[in-house]
Amino acid sequence: VQLVESGGGSVQAGGSLRLSCALSGYTASTYCVGWLRKAPGKEHEGVAKTHNDGSTWYAESVKGRITISKDNAKNTLYLEMNSLKPEDAAMYYCAADERPSCMLFAIAQAKYWGQGTQVTVS
Repeated sequence: VQLVESGGGSVQAGGSLRLSCALSGYTASTYCVGWLRKAPGKEHEGVAKTHNDGSTWYAESVKGRITISKDNAKNTLYLEMNSLKPEDAAMYYCAADERPSCMLFAIAQAKYWGQGTQVTVS
């Protein structure tokens, strides 16, 4: 299983970025996939997650500004981030795990992670 993130970069506060995560080798019929981030000196923080049942979850700190989506035809997970704030700056990781539900599952506990993509907000 491989997860490869892209799309990170440096933006000014108020700007937007779209992160992508290409998933390959993943054949689970039920899965929870999502994004988490880690800023220097802080713990990993779940940002958003989605399940193949269509459910989604967002951290309170990003609700209304960030949207998670998945293109099943392309096996790609996206994170659309708008109105970025300096506190959104972090290394962003996508993660995936075989789960019957995303509920009560911390995405940071996922079995498979990507290598991360850096987001800088100034």
